[in-house]
Amino acid sequence: MLVITDLSIRLAGRLLIDHASAQIVPGARVGLVGRNGTGKSTLFRAIRGEIATESGTILVPQRWRVGSLAQEAPNGPESLVEVVLKADPERDALLREAETATHPQRIAEIQTRLVDIDAHSAPARAAAILSGLGFSRADQSRPVCEFSGGWRMRVALASTLFSAPDLLLLDEPTNYLDLEGTLWLEDHLANYPRTVIVISHDRDLLNTSVDQILHLDRGKLTLYRGSYSSFEDQRAARELLDAKHAKRQEAERKRLQDFVDRFKAKASKARQAQSRVKMLEKMKPVAALVREEVREITFPTPEKMLSPPIIAVDNAAVGYDPQVPVLKRVTLRIDNDDRVALLGANGNGKSTLVKLLADRLRPFSGAITRAEKLSIAYFAQHQLDELNEEASVYDHIRKLMPEAPEAKVRARAGTIGFSGKAADTKAKSLSGGEKARLLLGLATFFGPNMIILDEPTNHLDIDSRAALAEAINEFPGAVIMVSHDRYLIEACADRLWVVADGAVTSFDGDLDEYRRAVLSARGGVRSATRENDDARTPKIEKPDRPKVEKRGSLKQRISNAETEIARISEIIAKIDTALALPDLFTRDPKQAAQLSRARSNAADALARVEEEWLEASSLHDEA
Repeated sequence: MLVITDLSIRLAGRLLIDHASAQIVPGARVGLVGRNGTGKSTLFRAIRGEIATESGTILVPQRWRVGSLAQEAPNGPESLVEVVLKADPERDALLREAETATHPQRIAEIQTRLVDIDAHSAPARAAAILSGLGFSRADQSRPVCEFSGGWRMRVALASTLFSAPDLLLLDEPTNYLDLEGTLWLEDHLANYPRTVIVISHDRDLLNTSVDQILHLDRGKLTLYRGSYSSFEDQRAARELLDAKHAKRQEAERKRLQDFVDRFKAKASKARQAQSRVKMLEKMKPVAALVREEVREITFPTPEKMLSPPIIAVDNAAVGYDPQVPVLKRVTLRIDNDDRVALLGANGNGKSTLVKLLADRLRPFSGAITRAEKLSIAYFAQHQLDELNEEASVYDHIRKLMPEAPEAKVRARAGTIGFSGKAADTKAKSLSGGEKARLLLGLATFFGPNMIILDEPTNHLDIDSRAALAEAINEFPGAVIMVSHDRYLIEACADRLWVVADGAVTSFDGDLDEYRRAVLSARGGVRSATRENDDARTPKIEKPDRPKVEKRGSLKQRISNAETEIARISEIIAKIDTALALPDLFTRDPKQAAQLSRARSNAADALARVEEEWLEASSLHDEA
């Protein structure tokens, strides 16, 4: 098992982890939780051996392979499938050696090992993972360099999952995913056959995918059995007991100290007084409940409520090329108190719809009507990079209140969550969560009638996400949200719109029904596994480009299939050579059986690739 004993880690003079201990048994699925800045990512680095510890030990079983998400996205001419397959270095090395091996005995050893590691099913497994993360079959054959950074990080995640390490460490893996990808990942992790530790602020993932919670708080590690909701209940009960214990201990400490103070000078009571002193010294203090207050998030109310509908769209087409609109025949209505969540895989048109509503795109046809004096606030993750890094929180707010006295500017900074000296912090020194808070405050500064939130939770911890949900529910205007955080959607949204296949439609079910539909389409572990023919094509240059499988990508699929057919055929020929050894079945019947099984598996793999070749060739001829 993974054993952490009396571990202390100090970074830049700050003690993050203080004599902490924990044991993680093989096969455990653990959610590592704690406030931002407590040292969760630092603990991962220590487990990987990347940083030195001040004291204590971390023991990882010698034969365990430790895997985590790469910091840099892959880039290059290789196809997505090729990039993912290279994440298994043993398979890669064996296949390369198999191409040149000539001695029958070595050929037998290589093919036996390839059977042991299930190498011939690897392309299908890689494709299934890529499909689950939102890549269509056509995408999987394209060079990774054609994709944007966010999509390439999905390829990095797919590579990590494909390598199936004995200890899988994932740090905020949903940050690059849409809701659909997150739902698939939850299902995949819930069925991961080895040990996984995931850092996440996604309450739903922590309730669905893990069976233990490792809580890092005030430098200490505490392991709880069960989901995140169970952890919250257990922790609340434990803290209540600790608080009662601390109160009783304080009363006992006072009684003993009073006795010592009263009788320490009396010779007849000196021995009893000294005994009380020893009891005081042995009394270990109980840490009573010390909760950091979560700074609330508030949205200013609009100056005036407008007559509904505040936005009405009638049969609109919108996009970036009038000849190929991303969305067609869009008809919808938004009223003052609507809470709408936009569903649909990235690349289907959510960003296009948001820009239409925010008046950042004009429709090619149809009509859009807005209420007079409609004010819209727009928050998107990319805006974090638009903050002036050298300007303080106070400076950013001062720009919006140029004539106001300093006291009013600082008071407004306090309502956003930056009281006192915190308002003088430069943007470059703010954490991701603090930047998100600042941007939310700036975007909604003048009390909008409608707020559009595009992935607002990426840098917020669990408590801050709950504060955001409360702010949304208290806001009297309309809210349109795009989020991969299922908890936020379920807590706030009263309408679900699915953006897919060039259209916007209302989804009448709940998120559980939507989840089942997504897992069925993407081949989730607990659903009927099948190839995902309907996955959306990710955007490459312009956002939300519709899916079109062109002849070029079909040619690539055909070429890839032909290369794979040649490779597997050569493997079969070499296995046949090894099986033809006259004394193989008498000398080593076990190896002979393994080689026979390898040939059968290779033949099955060849049949699958031939089917892929036939399908791609047929589609190419039709195109």
